[in-house]
Amino acid sequence: MKKQKFSFYSFYNKYGIFFIIILLFIVCALINDNFTKTSNLMNVLKQITVVAIIACGETMLICAGMIDLSAGQLAGTAGCCAAAVLVATGSVTLAFVAAIACGVVFSYASGILVTTFELPPFIATLAISNIAEGVTYLYTGASAITGVEKIRWLGQGRIFGVIPVMVLFMVGAIILIHIILRYTNFGLAIYSIGGNENATRAAGINVNRNKRLIFMLSGALCGLAGVILTARMMSGQPNVGAGYEFDAITATIVGGTSFTGGVGGTMCVLAGSIIIGLLNNILNLMNVSSYWQLIVKGVLIALAVILDIKTKKLRK
Repeated sequence: MKKQKFSFYSFYNKYGIFFIIILLFIVCALINDNFTKTSNLMNVLKQITVVAIIACGETMLICAGMIDLSAGQLAGTAGCCAAAVLVATGSVTLAFVAAIACGVVFSYASGILVTTFELPPFIATLAISNIAEGVTYLYTGASAITGVEKIRWLGQGRIFGVIPVMVLFMVGAIILIHIILRYTNFGLAIYSIGGNENATRAAGINVNRNKRLIFMLSGALCGLAGVILTARMMSGQPNVGAGYEFDAITATIVGGTSFTGGVGGTMCVLAGSIIIGLLNNILNLMNVSSYWQLIVKGVLIALAVILDIKTKKLRK
């Protein structure tokens, strides 16, 4: 029997991300004594919740060969929508529905631009991001929407006095997307579109319809993330979501989702979000400038994509 030659890239694909998380955790603990405090670790969990939920949507899109640059802004817009509805009606349920519907409508518009008018996804979603931002500022007058005390439990509540309530929503989103990607025909279509769109069309799959559905589901997740942001801030902030899409994309790619499409999953979301959360936290604890933090994230994306390209070449 022929002995298989050890491959670093093969080993990294299977186990590398877990070693990175462990190593990063140890390094963070050694650098700053406050890092391992329970209150700080719970703060990390809170920080990764919104990123992970948005990253679930980005994962589906990237697996299908697309991307969404509007996700962060849509979360902020949906959060303001939720706050406005909550203040007007007093209904938490309606606030959730309004936020999710807001995300779905804007993302469906992105899907239409991509499928009907054949715009590249990054152009379409960038346009929708600007539209959503303008609508949000026009409605709010660039002011926060207050009076959302009824969802304080979502932003500050804890299960058994330890686990933040919002973390349960993150876990629920990850489980839902995992089931969709792994156990449904829709999930198979997502991977198929990202792997070879022309072959998928030839197989009789309605690619455009599936792309629109992916955008809509991603938009619904942005809406959920928006409600959580509003609960955390205890107000609807028109500018609070900007930038979350880049953290989500970084988490998705660093976690192992292939930027070229066809490869990825929810474990990538969770692992990548943990890495981004740990990095953000330790950099904040060390009072590192936000500008340097942007540089670190940019380098991370570049390295992750380079590694993805290298591993893909070796698999051929």
